[in-house]
Amino acid sequence: MGQRYLMKGNEALAESAIRSGCKCFFGYPITPQTEIAAYMAKRMPQIDGGVYLQAESEIAAANMVLGAASAGFRAMTSSSSPGISLKSEAISYLAASDLPCLIVNIQRAGPGLGGIQPSQSDYWQATHNGHGDFHLLVFAPNSVQEMVDLVEHAFDKADQYRMPAMILGDGTLGQMMEPIEFRHDIRTDLPEKPWAANGHQNQREHNIINSLFLQPSELEKSNLERFQRYEMVKQKEQMAEEYLTEDADIVVVAFGATSRIAKSAVRAAREQGIKAGLIRPITLWPFPVQALKRCHAKKFLTVEMNMGQMVDDVRLAIECRCPVEFYGRVGGIIPKPAEILEQLQKMAKEG
Repeated sequence: MGQRYLMKGNEALAESAIRSGCKCFFGYPITPQTEIAAYMAKRMPQIDGGVYLQAESEIAAANMVLGAASAGFRAMTSSSSPGISLKSEAISYLAASDLPCLIVNIQRAGPGLGGIQPSQSDYWQATHNGHGDFHLLVFAPNSVQEMVDLVEHAFDKADQYRMPAMILGDGTLGQMMEPIEFRHDIRTDLPEKPWAANGHQNQREHNIINSLFLQPSELEKSNLERFQRYEMVKQKEQMAEEYLTEDADIVVVAFGATSRIAKSAVRAAREQGIKAGLIRPITLWPFPVQALKRCHAKKFLTVEMNMGQMVDDVRLAIECRCPVEFYGRVGGIIPKPAEILEQLQKMAKEG
């Protein structure tokens, strides 16, 4: 085992990005993710070729990522909920230009400015995106160590499929401290990017990064080719944790920090003779349909810190073959294990 550190989630995520080969960070402060930008401001100047820039706005920061990604650098930005809304135009441009990058959203309660407390109410925004036909790879960690691990994984998959990736965390994960381990020092074995617009010294044809197609037939061709790639992603990149699902009558579906609370409730239910289990989506897109289809529960309960944004995805995954109920808290309130256990007791009693 390597050296272990006690780190806050936001700072651990930022250090992991640096060790994953991120050379460019562009951001703007907003609670509860400001520590990411602050850590990058301190660390990036210490990295060979590292660039940190606090942009004049969230809009500018996201467009700077577009420029750096076009040149072939591993680039990253981070924000919290309303800040991601401001970045959404550039995120659509990044997807349309087939550019890999990492976007981090440490969610706060909404809508609007809402509050600075943790939330999961950006699920729809992350998985259904902005204008146009496109997807992001969306990863939902549930611990500080998983934040560390998924940052590197997200960068690698973004490069592999030439598409933006998002880490969808929340204020709980961003602010909590846990012991973590980094798998390696700063990586230098990054993939070649022959498509990048990074200068060619007359050794190849010009590379052009573009998202504008004035001819409808060209735009249709571009979209169709991209969605063929998305089908590969859906087949190969689904990730989920399955806990006590083999004989479960009731399966809780929860992601991120909420899944930790839900797992405690599932254990308590088992102690009372209720056959409960848990499926934790780690990829929110692609949604882990395969894990849900393997499950033969009689009922499902989604638990989220929102008004039920994941419910329809669960229903679609199981093809509506059994009831899917919902329990959630909003406004920055975190559900308690006892509240979830009460829902499981009620569902078990109903038969």
